[in-house]
Amino acid sequence: MNARYSARGLTARREAGAGRPPRGRFLAVLLSLAAALGMGASHASRAADKSSFEIYGFAMLDWIQDSKRVDPNWQDAFRPSKIAAPEGEFGSNGQADISVKQTRFGVKGTLPTGDSTPPVNFKFEFDLFGTGVDAGQTTFRLRHAYGEWGQLLAGQTHSLFMDIDIFPNTIDYWGPAGMVFLRDPQVRWTAYRTANDSIAVAIERPGNDIDPGNIRLVEGYEGAVVRGDQTVPDLTGQYRHDDVWGHFQLAGILRHVGYEYSLAGEPFQKGSQTGWGIDVTAGIKTIGKDQILLGVVHGDGIASYMNDGGMDIAPNALPSVTPGPVTIASEAVPLTGVTAYYDHYWNSMFSSSIGYSFTQVDNTNFQTATTFHKGEYASVNLLAYPANRVMVGVELLWGKLHNNDGTTGDDLRFQFSAKYNFDAKL
Repeated sequence: MNARYSARGLTARREAGAGRPPRGRFLAVLLSLAAALGMGASHASRAADKSSFEIYGFAMLDWIQDSKRVDPNWQDAFRPSKIAAPEGEFGSNGQADISVKQTRFGVKGTLPTGDSTPPVNFKFEFDLFGTGVDAGQTTFRLRHAYGEWGQLLAGQTHSLFMDIDIFPNTIDYWGPAGMVFLRDPQVRWTAYRTANDSIAVAIERPGNDIDPGNIRLVEGYEGAVVRGDQTVPDLTGQYRHDDVWGHFQLAGILRHVGYEYSLAGEPFQKGSQTGWGIDVTAGIKTIGKDQILLGVVHGDGIASYMNDGGMDIAPNALPSVTPGPVTIASEAVPLTGVTAYYDHYWNSMFSSSIGYSFTQVDNTNFQTATTFHKGEYASVNLLAYPANRVMVGVELLWGKLHNNDGTTGDDLRFQFSAKYNFDAKL
């Protein structure tokens, strides 16, 4: 793209959430609907062996104690990109919080569609962790809402570009910074599926995280208005192999990272870059229930799919061969993410997880000094299971934010959590 470029930071889709509903009334209606559906599914199950309906979830409380400080809107999730850098950016150090935001409720099941056709599998699930305009609040947040019939899935669930099975056995809500993590509305076709292998492709909702950089320092661009331009959906694909030793997954993405901008009320002009990425992940079983969880992802313009940190597109100043104004182009920003964890089960009563993860971008030459460059994340825990459906545990987390100019900020966090699971099959 050849144009003078400006952009305005847009919130990454990993943070995006639904609009704020009337909470009490919404939950009451939802619970009533779940009960009604459960009764219907129970009656149907007596008529067809393929029918099932389950209500599930858990109540969970987190006590969080930080040694330093993070963005108050993200106190209940450990995200390196939200750590104060420089120290004191968000106020005094040593903050505490107690939250029930991880509490979760869901319904899922299977319903027949006829004697000779596949059944419909469905899932609807939410938690209470506010994001987007509700960041920092305890409120409804949609996680899954989809149906699947044979090879066709439609709705919101995990992106094909991610591998949820490398998420370690931790109690922090957000998890490793360097893994792909996005639940996205999509239409998915599983072209091939056996007990061990599957191949699937999907078109997924597009969304761009745009960094304006220093563009408004350029003469004539001080008041530029910029917005995302998402003209086509993202294309994702995945191959997965499951075996006695664990699993291996290879996923890819191809996307149109677009924007449009206007100067002083003039008509909007468009620009775009091609985004792409490869995500290689594996879960390797070792002793008993223990496993090694590994992931490496690399690409251009894929930050919207990452668990934390980065930007999809940013301005880049082009070399000038003649005296005159600076020429700015857009660039799909290169990004690399790495995750390495080990889940260990001491016995039936105790487990631990330890590991490290990071996200790093190659900043362009026209981004600001305080722009995100790298986020590091590490954790270790000890979890106990004193009774069926009960978990209590402690976790120690460390994170570090690196800015484009080399300034850093770090935080050491202690977390205690208690979780009580519930489920009912009707």
